[in-house]
Amino acid sequence: MATQTKSDSNAGATAPNVQKSSAIPKLIPRRKSSQPSAPSEPAPETPSLPAPPSPKSITFTTPVKRILSTTDHQKFLASPTYTLLQAWIFTLADSVRGRPTTSLDSQHLSAQTKRLDAVLDVFHALLQRYPPLDTGSRFGNPVFRSLHKAIVRDVERIHKEVLALDDEAAIAEISIYLINCFGSEERLDYGSGHELNFMMWLLCLYQLKHVEREDFPALVMHTFVRYLNLMRKIQSTYYLEPAGSHGVWGLDDYQFLPFLFGASQLIDHPYITPKSIHNNVVLEEEGDKYIYLNQLRWVDSVKTVKGLRWHSPMLDDISGAKSWQKVEDGMRKMFVKEVLGKLPIMQHFLFGGLIPGTEDMGQLDPETLRAQAQRMQHVKEYGHEPDYWGDCCGIKVPSTVAAGEEMRKRMGTSGALRPIPFD
Repeated sequence: MATQTKSDSNAGATAPNVQKSSAIPKLIPRRKSSQPSAPSEPAPETPSLPAPPSPKSITFTTPVKRILSTTDHQKFLASPTYTLLQAWIFTLADSVRGRPTTSLDSQHLSAQTKRLDAVLDVFHALLQRYPPLDTGSRFGNPVFRSLHKAIVRDVERIHKEVLALDDEAAIAEISIYLINCFGSEERLDYGSGHELNFMMWLLCLYQLKHVEREDFPALVMHTFVRYLNLMRKIQSTYYLEPAGSHGVWGLDDYQFLPFLFGASQLIDHPYITPKSIHNNVVLEEEGDKYIYLNQLRWVDSVKTVKGLRWHSPMLDDISGAKSWQKVEDGMRKMFVKEVLGKLPIMQHFLFGGLIPGTEDMGQLDPETLRAQAQRMQHVKEYGHEPDYWGDCCGIKVPSTVAAGEEMRKRMGTSGALRPIPFD
């Protein structure tokens, strides 16, 4: 009994002196909060798209910027045009809900849709006439300005000869939207604001009854896709710089609407889930059927590293959504809040006779006059206007497409870049 006690005593003497403060704590599961989570804000519904106006009621005017102040922006948000823009974009999204691009019979497109194809064919042909200079720079190629001037020179003729429009005033108005959908001649950049101008051009054609409701699925799955392909070619050729990298542009350097329209296409898909975008096999096999997957495939192909979590973290986060309906809801909210609801964005929107502003918009109050004076001072100092966000310091943002293209040139290959080792 004494021996046992001695042994116990020796064991106690040789045991490490463990302090309670340095002991490893036990892992205790978190208790679920008893408070219910706040309900999420519902997604904007699709307003009823009004019928095209009577031709006699339209006063054609040159589209100009009418949102010059916070007051103007509030007037816009309360105007019928604000509702019209939502109705147009969301109705187009609804028209392709649950439909793959391949469901469209490309052999039996309407005459109106074929004319739109012919317009885009003209611009594709123009690219061949203006090859870029091999500057070795990742910034915008100056030859784009020559292409842009050619578009401006030919755009009215295209509307007459290709689209068969005969109203000179109408042609002059809608041509402004088409010119502005290809990027900025001055800044050599392109962004989702230019993309929106393309959709406004289509809206003008609807207002003029040159596009019918029966054409809506084709406008998204055919015409818009062809426009995307054209802009990819232009971005790759002339290294257009991204027009913005804030807010909605965190999705993609250049586009937004492919994700809204594409999410609508994928709603209720039997096996493709939001997480499926990380599966390269899905992107390759289904990318031609769904705009969302097609745009993701393009974005990943032009980056110098592979993997959404490295170059597109917002898209990576969105892939965790429970369903495509949730993704589309989020895209609708983003369009309303981050595009239509943002003064720095909408101050560049153009209003004309077909997409009108309110009568009292665009008044130059003292606050606006001061802002214009500051902008002109910026132009004088830096040689260009400040960017949409007012934080421009004269530093340009290089084209992300250009980085991949220049690297391929150095590697002597036209194929995809190698993924990073730990991707």
